[in-house]
Amino acid sequence: MMNTKALIDGLVRQTTVLIAHVATSAGLRAPLAHVANQIFVDLTTELERQGLGQKVIADMFGLALRSYQQKLQRLAESATDQGRTLWVAIYEYLSEKQAVRRGDVLQRFCRDDEASVKAILKDLCESGLVYRTGKGDATVYRTTPAEDLVASDASDEQTLAGFLWVIVHHEGPLTLEALEQRFSVERGLLERVLETLVADRQVTRDESTPAQYRSNHCVIPLGARQGWEAALLDHFQAMVRSMCIKLRNGATRALPDDEVGGSTYTFDVWPGHPRQEEVKALLRETRSRLSTLWDSVTEHNSKEAPAPGALERITFYCGQASTSESASRDE
Repeated sequence: MMNTKALIDGLVRQTTVLIAHVATSAGLRAPLAHVANQIFVDLTTELERQGLGQKVIADMFGLALRSYQQKLQRLAESATDQGRTLWVAIYEYLSEKQAVRRGDVLQRFCRDDEASVKAILKDLCESGLVYRTGKGDATVYRTTPAEDLVASDASDEQTLAGFLWVIVHHEGPLTLEALEQRFSVERGLLERVLETLVADRQVTRDESTPAQYRSNHCVIPLGARQGWEAALLDHFQAMVRSMCIKLRNGATRALPDDEVGGSTYTFDVWPGHPRQEEVKALLRETRSRLSTLWDSVTEHNSKEAPAPGALERITFYCGQASTSESASRDE
């Protein structure tokens, strides 16, 4: 038990390091007010998916069952406008008004946790979707006009398209409603980006009820200026999936002929070391070999489809980092 707790603590630590770097990349200061709540909701959802009951999950979080259920309901949807997340409900309320005072917002969502409402208002302002004037009780909120958001639309849609492609490829088939639960964006924008992906043959839509989206391939070109966020998610997701499959299979050690899992090798070299350049070239050579193999497999698959139920998807991930001896050991 102690070893498992130490492992979980280590995974949380490294994940927060990654989130912190993403949130401050390229000089950005991304809003993080929603992160703690999102982690709680996503974690409980995954535990339920693995077959655990609410009483067991509540105990794992050190909560009474009733307290757990109240917290989950508060975070999953608005108590005032049931069926929608609080984030969406507040944004749509502000969009319907020309100007809204803070007191009116708090009164409108009086059945929801006040701290959560204020946190969402702050998140909306920091994301640029809403702006505010005044201070304290005199604060007035207005949604940012559509024309002021046009400049960032192309970049935002390309980023969303990359994320959607990755998620649909790895987790599909998924319905529009399932994708809405993963992305806090307007339904119209989500539908528009999906239509673009379908038109570009990156994603296919099944003619079922409700319609489902799937993708048999996903490529973020090497060196692409747009889509690096999706590429990072894809790499991280591949690593996590490999670890989860190994854990589900009950495997806690690596064997030479394993088809699932990963290995980490760290090389200590220095200027003048006879193998320094060989080690540094490892990722470049591996990428080249993988690209050649991927092109060959893709060309064959464009001419021949697998028999129903016979598809085997093999994901290979690789990466490297180089740090000096004096670099921080925290990462």
